Amino acid sequence: MLARKIHDRVHWVGAQDPDRTVFDALIPLPHGTTYNSWYVTGSEKCALIDTVDPQFADQLLERLESIGAKPDFLISNHAEQDHSGMLPAMARLFPDAEILCSPKAKQMLLNLMELPEERIRVVADGETLSLGDRTLQFIHAPWVHWPETMLTFLVEDGVLFPCDLFGSHFASNTAWASQAVGVLREAKRYYATIMMPFTKPIGKHLDRLAGLDIKLICPSHGPSWDEPWVIMDAYRDWTSGPIRDKVVIAYVSMHESTRRMALHLEDRLFEAGTQVDVYDLEQVDLGMVAASAVDAGTVLIGTPTVLGGAHPIAVSAAYLLALLKPRTKWLGIFGSHGWAGKSVPHLLSLLEGVKCERLEPVTVKGLPKTNDFSAIDELARTIVAHHATLADKA
Repeated sequence: MLARKIHDRVHWVGAQDPDRTVFDALIPLPHGTTYNSWYVTGSEKCALIDTVDPQFADQLLERLESIGAKPDFLISNHAEQDHSGMLPAMARLFPDAEILCSPKAKQMLLNLMELPEERIRVVADGETLSLGDRTLQFIHAPWVHWPETMLTFLVEDGVLFPCDLFGSHFASNTAWASQAVGVLREAKRYYATIMMPFTKPIGKHLDRLAGLDIKLICPSHGPSWDEPWVIMDAYRDWTSGPIRDKVVIAYVSMHESTRRMALHLEDRLFEAGTQVDVYDLEQVDLGMVAASAVDAGTVLIGTPTVLGGAHPIAVSAAYLLALLKPRTKWLGIFGSHGWAGKSVPHLLSLLEGVKCERLEPVTVKGLPKTNDFSAIDELARTIVAHHATLADKA
């Protein structure tokens, strides 16, 4: 396997993982992923920025060998194993190379893997490293998405290595995002499932990066952004842009009752001119729901009652949304039961982490009847009235 030259001084030496279907035993990967490792060449010294997941050691080693790589520095932007898991092997293979990381990363690296502590040197925020005719600058970026995360910037060439920031789980035959169909959609899913809980710190880091002359963004996952403004503008929109006149309806149904409620809601909202994204949670992955919720004005969860509580699939969706903390303004629950149940308080307790206004729940006994559909119509009218106050509707 050969290294791929993506810039005059930068080679990609990472690994493709097109067959991976789930990340962190949680996030579905419809397009696989990549583990991007970057080799930067200066006139005097060279640096390897991040490594790969250890199961792809052969790809990293073969690509490094193809260019006769002998790094003087092993830079860990992030301690998580899919980034730094090959550091022990690299430290053994290149015994004179110095391991560089942020102060918080040092102990994390020592906890996660066997590394010689004396080989690790922490770098300060804004510190620079000379490679001869090229300079690397280190930018501490805590909570993107771990507390020790660091970005590395190749100053003279304007190449940013932002770790997980601006990434996508997208295995592609092309190196460039501009040539990868659908990569921005997957970058939004990636943002939703990994970055969304850290919206505020990411917004502050975006402000810092605005002062850099960035010409190319090489993230740790997915294609590189040869038009960096595309992903940077998208992140500004996702973190601080307007909330949309959009409703996300995520439901699960056992005997058609909840489904009928969901589809009736969809019809009424569509008639009012509101965008509606409807997801049957039995059929779609939660990554799609999360991505849709990034800029949605309202999120609705529909559930039947199972043994007195919400359906386990609806529980999973509610719990994940609470962890991801979308910026949605209104949250509602609807559903059905056979004889009795507490699905509404069950879901509301799980959704406490989502800070927004709660809508009046709508629940029905058995199949929805005329009066029940009237209650759903009222819920739709309430949502439409609320959405009339949104910036993109005003």
